[in-house]
Amino acid sequence: MFICFSLLVAQSSFAVYLLVPMDGKQKNHLKAYGIAYWTLEQAIEVKWLLNYRGGSFLIPYYQEIENECLVRGVSVEKIADAQSSAILAEIALPEVNQDAISMQKAPKVAVYSPPNKQPWDDAVTLVLTYAEIPYDVIYDEEILTDQLKDYDWLHLHHEDFTGQFGKFYRSYQHMPWYQQEVNTNKALAERMGFAKVSEMKRTVAKQIQAYIAQGGFLFAMCAATDTYDIAMAADGVDICESMFDGDPADPHMNDKLNYDHALAFHNFKVVKDPFEYEFSDIDVSTTRKVRPTEDYFTLFDFSAKWDPVPTMLTQNHQRIIKGFMGQTTAFDHQLVKPDVLVMGENKAAGEARYIHGELGKGFWTFYGGHDPEDYRHLVGDPPTDLSLHPTSPGYRLILNNILFPAAKKKKQKT
Repeated sequence: MFICFSLLVAQSSFAVYLLVPMDGKQKNHLKAYGIAYWTLEQAIEVKWLLNYRGGSFLIPYYQEIENECLVRGVSVEKIADAQSSAILAEIALPEVNQDAISMQKAPKVAVYSPPNKQPWDDAVTLVLTYAEIPYDVIYDEEILTDQLKDYDWLHLHHEDFTGQFGKFYRSYQHMPWYQQEVNTNKALAERMGFAKVSEMKRTVAKQIQAYIAQGGFLFAMCAATDTYDIAMAADGVDICESMFDGDPADPHMNDKLNYDHALAFHNFKVVKDPFEYEFSDIDVSTTRKVRPTEDYFTLFDFSAKWDPVPTMLTQNHQRIIKGFMGQTTAFDHQLVKPDVLVMGENKAAGEARYIHGELGKGFWTFYGGHDPEDYRHLVGDPPTDLSLHPTSPGYRLILNNILFPAAKKKKQKT
């Protein structure tokens, strides 16, 4: 209702806009994304100014929006119509690597997560909560009963789609939380008509693949990236040892993988040892020789006017991002499919950290690592307090993906 009143105020004399800067002038980048999302929920257009002051947002002026920025601690600049027109005219110049992308509708967000997980177990749910962006939690049952079509955006929690329960067996098999996770998944698989958890997870992965092809957007971090592709490539192949599914794994599993079914990776080999805390050679966590003090990756620069999709996904106030580890930390560059777009890498180490691709009408993004502000997050560690990291460039990459489905996307040219 407040929009109708404010509309009279905004149009009474001259047009005014709010510029939400996303460069060094912004004191809370993460909550700024929440402001953009909240504005879209009010059916008000937001322009995403790609490569302009770190990917700033331009919003028609309403007192309520300005008040909301003040309450949430988001820096905002009130500018006149002439100023906004000048900014947009400058951005439109052919020689300027900038663009203005219109966003008109807030995407409906789902997080794929088991009911027994805590929100702080996952960086995405952590930052969505901090940014005040609403989301629904769904799991295998919702996907298997065709509820995924109700969402524009899906994040995969740090899930093991291979059916090996995170390969935590060696270290945590006697821990109550591990036993609960195993029992929960086995009970769900039985209820949904599957003999094995691995079979259920692979079917879920196929449903997600169909969701992407039909126009959905998938975002995954940490182990949900490589285990997804492993599960898809291992369709019809038993890669789980008896402690996971009651019968031996196929000793020739690596000869039977079909990489055509995978989204991002090819030519990889599955780790056969059930006691090794690693799924495949896609991840470089145990082989990398990168010191923590030297662990950084670089975002690529893309043409805003010609390649708006990767430009949106890499908007930031910093181009060199501090690295962070996870069960899946980074991807061996040689195992990334040639048609996959690498958006962030540690070139010297041969690591891809942030990758993107298309499938049918939809898109997907994989981001290596667990928590951008916790270098080596361990099981049982306390949650990251994002109020201490409101300008985190690593977390900004997650939120770029949240807003991406709201944009009117022009087809990538290169």
